[in-house]
Amino acid sequence: MMELSHSLTLNEEALQQLPAAKRPIFVFEWLRFLNKVLGAANKSDIKGCQQKLVSQLVSQMAECPGPPTRQLVAHALATLFSVGDTYLLFETSNKCNDVLKNKDDSPSYLPTRLASVTCIGAMYEKLGRMMGRSYEDTVQILLKTLRNAESQLRIQIMITLEKITAGMGTAAANVHKDVYKAAKVGLTDRAMPVRRAAAMCLLELSKHAPFLYTSELENLCQLCYRSLESSSSYDTRCSIAKLLGSLLATTQNPPKEVLRAIQSGGKGGGGTLRLVSLEEALGLLSTGFLRGGNSFLKGT
Repeated sequence: MMELSHSLTLNEEALQQLPAAKRPIFVFEWLRFLNKVLGAANKSDIKGCQQKLVSQLVSQMAECPGPPTRQLVAHALATLFSVGDTYLLFETSNKCNDVLKNKDDSPSYLPTRLASVTCIGAMYEKLGRMMGRSYEDTVQILLKTLRNAESQLRIQIMITLEKITAGMGTAAANVHKDVYKAAKVGLTDRAMPVRRAAAMCLLELSKHAPFLYTSELENLCQLCYRSLESSSSYDTRCSIAKLLGSLLATTQNPPKEVLRAIQSGGKGGGGTLRLVSLEEALGLLSTGFLRGGNSFLKGT
């Protein structure tokens, strides 16, 4: 029966004939096959069934998928729109947003919300600026959801904000400060994986928002030290250290366009752009090793 899962669209008739316990496995096998096929497909191959495919993939979000399944659904949706037509792209994005707008915060609805956030991230990462200005609403919905989300959802939202930042680049400059504020809070979250995701989000943001390593550099360095001080996870400390090191390194080797903007007296999202000197950068780094304050040696 499982060989019937190897089709471009989900064989719903075969799925219904299976016992309830085997249906998730059938769907998982179909998604694995679909992702392999879509990777080598061209537009003409999927033109006739794209609408049905989108509908079937979106419907899987409501089936409370586990992490592997939702990753496959997200990847398939993103690939489908990159290979095929994009006429259903914004409708699909809105459906994902609608899931997050739903007030149901019960544990049983959490997998659906996680799947929705994962799909949003995959589409922005893969399609980038093809998503248009829909990112404005999406980011605000994600940030609103973040306020009362439990740890799993906070992690996934941070990962998705990172992907939106990567996909949209400087085109999303008007939401960079909002993302920055949310990621700063995430950097001191009680859950270590959230801190790690927030650090990676800030690292990606620093590639597109110069104010992180100019006007906000000192504040962000101090926040990194506070986060390091209370981080109990090795992976989390490594992520924060990578962020801190990258910020300080960028001050000495900024992108050419940022350097030109500084030389012409330009401004960034956080105010007038100014790079610190090497001595100042090392001074900021050394504060982490001084006794007291927000250093590593506090209380020793």
